[in-house]
This record gives sequence, structure tokens and C-alpha cells, in this order.
Amino acid sequence: MADELADKLNALKRLAADSAVTQVVQDMVVGLGTGSTAEFVLQALAARIREGLCITGVPTSERTAARARELGIPLALDVATDIAIDGADEVDPQLNLIKGRGGALLREKIVAQSSSRFVVVVDESKLVARLGVGVLPIEVVQFGWQATARRIEQLGGKPQRRDLVTDNGNYILDCMFGPIERPESLAAELDRIAGIVEHGLFIGLATEVQVGQTSGVRILQLPK
Repeated sequence: MADELADKLNALKRLAADSAVTQVVQDMVVGLGTGSTAEFVLQALAARIREGLCITGVPTSERTAARARELGIPLALDVATDIAIDGADEVDPQLNLIKGRGGALLREKIVAQSSSRFVVVVDESKLVARLGVGVLPIEVVQFGWQATARRIEQLGGKPQRRDLVTDNGNYILDCMFGPIERPESLAAELDRIAGIVEHGLFIGLATEVQVGQTSGVRILQLPK
């Protein structure tokens, strides 16, 4: 049963990824996300490159960079991109996101903020009424990380250090906050804590969200 569900969700991710990649045109610089959904984006881009599309990718992790090279996607280091395409762990009705459970939240946010358009690709299970259904990843420097964790606890979080060192040489604290009533306020509070390098609250960054559903792809955008 679990395998059947995983196969279904992967099919929906692939559907949304294929749809998002149609927005990539000749000579674009494309931000390349990290994680299971980003893998489908990379595969779709590689297929279009084989058909003659010329693009340059900007990877958000060493893992993505290695996979892109395997697939023949040319890479650059300048993070200013025409479009960034990435997955998300949670998406609320205002298109605010939780990202980073794949461990690359710092570089993902740098690329998202530097892109002209940030297109998010998810399956329908990632849509939530309120952020905080699962953990909020927070990247912290190794020095004094326990003190940083205590400051996060004062904000209501319950941090657990992940057994991982990021590409940037930092730790990740997976923090359970429960339903986050005011994501913008929590983001601002976290930004003020010394030792926090970056957090997985992506507020106001998504241009659109492409949602893979059994009925097809639904595109979510905020009213202009």
C-alpha cells in the first residue's frame, strides 16, 4: 500500500514538473532545486536539451549539481536566474512555503530570491491550510548550536538536530512548531537569532505553484 501511494505521488510530481518545465525557453538561466520533485524537473529539462533547448542551470546543492552533470545540463555559478523551479514540503493558501527537508534550504532561498520567477512544483498532498503540519528545518552554525536550539525553544519550537552536515558546513535543526498562525512573524523572530543561518519559511517568494492532481495540473497564483 505504501509503495502504491509513493508511486501515485511520484506520478503527480512528474506531471507538475513536466508542466512547469514548459515555461523554460531558449537561453534561459534556470535555478535547479533539490529533492525528489526536483529530480523530475531535471529529467524533463534534460529531455528538452536533447531536443535542442539551450539553457544554463544553477544548482542549489552539490547533489543537484552532480545529477545535472549526469543528465547533460550545463551549469553556472551566478545565481541570478530567469526562472527557478523547485519543490516544497508545505504550501499554504497564500503560497507561503516550508522548504528544506531535503537539506538545501539556504542555497534554495538564495536562488529563489535571485530569480525573476520562482515556480514551485508539488503534488496535491503538499497543500495545507496552515504551515506547520510537519517540521520546519532551520540551518544553524555548528558553534553553539545547543544555545541556538534553546532560543528556538523559547519561540515555541521543539528542535531535533538532524544527522547531517549541509553543503555549507552547518547543522539542520528540524523544529516542530505545530500550526504556525503568523508565518511572517515567526520568520522575523528567527531572523533575529544569532547562529541561525537560514530557515525554511519561504514567505512571499513563490510566483506560482503547479500542483499535480489526479485530474491534471492546477496552477495556483495570488491575485495581482
